[in-house]
Amino acid sequence: MIVSGNTKNTIKEFNLKEKGQNIPRNYNADIKLAIRAEGKYIIDEDGKRYFDGCSGALVNNLGYGVSEIIEAMYEQLKTINFAHPSRWRNKKTEEAASLLAEFAPDGMNHIWFVSGGSEAIESAIKLARQYYCERDKMSYGKRLIIGRWNSYHGSTIGCMAVSGNIPRRKIFSPMFMDHPKIPEHYCYRCPYEKEYPGCNLMCAEELQKTINSYGSENIAAFIAEPVVGSAVGALRPPDEYWPLVRKICTENDILLIADEIMTGMGRTGKEFCVNHWDIVPDIITSAKGITAGYSPAGGVIIRDEIMNAIKIGSGHFMHGHTYNANPVTAAAIVEVVKYIRANKIIENVEVQGQLLNKELSKLKSIPIVGDIRGIGLMYGIEIVADASTKETFPISVKASSVVTQECAERGLIVYPYMGMVNRGAGGDNLLIAPPLNVTEEEILNLIKILKEGLNAASDKLLK
Repeated sequence: MIVSGNTKNTIKEFNLKEKGQNIPRNYNADIKLAIRAEGKYIIDEDGKRYFDGCSGALVNNLGYGVSEIIEAMYEQLKTINFAHPSRWRNKKTEEAASLLAEFAPDGMNHIWFVSGGSEAIESAIKLARQYYCERDKMSYGKRLIIGRWNSYHGSTIGCMAVSGNIPRRKIFSPMFMDHPKIPEHYCYRCPYEKEYPGCNLMCAEELQKTINSYGSENIAAFIAEPVVGSAVGALRPPDEYWPLVRKICTENDILLIADEIMTGMGRTGKEFCVNHWDIVPDIITSAKGITAGYSPAGGVIIRDEIMNAIKIGSGHFMHGHTYNANPVTAAAIVEVVKYIRANKIIENVEVQGQLLNKELSKLKSIPIVGDIRGIGLMYGIEIVADASTKETFPISVKASSVVTQECAERGLIVYPYMGMVNRGAGGDNLLIAPPLNVTEEEILNLIKILKEGLNAASDKLLK
């Protein structure tokens, strides 16, 4: 038996001699055993049912057990389960690319399929770099990717280098070349201590200042989530933000990468979130909902001009993964897009999103609720110790985990995160993001349980 030597954490004993142990995300967490799932519920080993109020991690967008997707994947498994993309094309991947391009803004017709979000971001970063090398005949100047603080773009070394999430970056930061960061559009806690619209969008103008500091000749791209996901909890920008960012990128010859890994595939009430502002990025990264959780997948959707430069240059993207363009994954993507269209899922998001917004606004009177924000079926709740001053709980309290546990005990799963205030020193938030085919009755029940969980957590945290 080995005892943890880290006195800052709860001391636990682990038997590390057992063979065949799956490594959990956290040895200190009490993680339930999921036995099965059906519809929008997960059932644990005791038979207790939990409504999936965050779609896993905004992944299971259509719920569990959708027969059309399962059968399509099974048929593809019987037809051809793997065809290495360096040697073979396959029909199902080509069909998936065609359908996904129809989902994307005009002029974005080239798709690179991968196995998940981090791979999609890595691919986008490398593509941006290669584009300028090809276009400018191997000019090595454009190498930096501007990101934002309080952003999360994946867990690989390359992804963390362009992300600005301090808790996730901290111990690994000596291992990567860092990239410039600008403040996010955090209106609830404006880094400039201004109020919208009197701020004149200083957070967006900071992009131009940073470009000026580093020189546009050294910058390849700016990367951001249209609505910030777990890192700040559904942080929606002012409507002028993305059009201004698009203008700045265009004027400075910098690619705009929209990270739609959480916000894409109908989550916000449009096919992709950028459609809310009628802007066309140069690259969109997608994952999670791209297969609605039925297969690990990601995609990079690329503007025609970018890929044409590579086509007439070297003729190949200098990048690849074994499961790039996997036919079984492609079968899942095809059926997800078809299901979304046939069942008017995006229209449902618009309707149920309005109801979710209305019902969530009624929870602002709960003492620990500081801010409620979001769009479509993606909402965040910021948890605070004092709503009048926006004071945060100490990080050691793990307030968002307390709320999560209270909700789970009542049969609701939400998505918690900490560390978005004062560069990781504090802050708690929750994501509320039910499956996109959620009904009015299910929304109302979700709100009922969430209210009970927040009140119970408030009593505990403020006693």
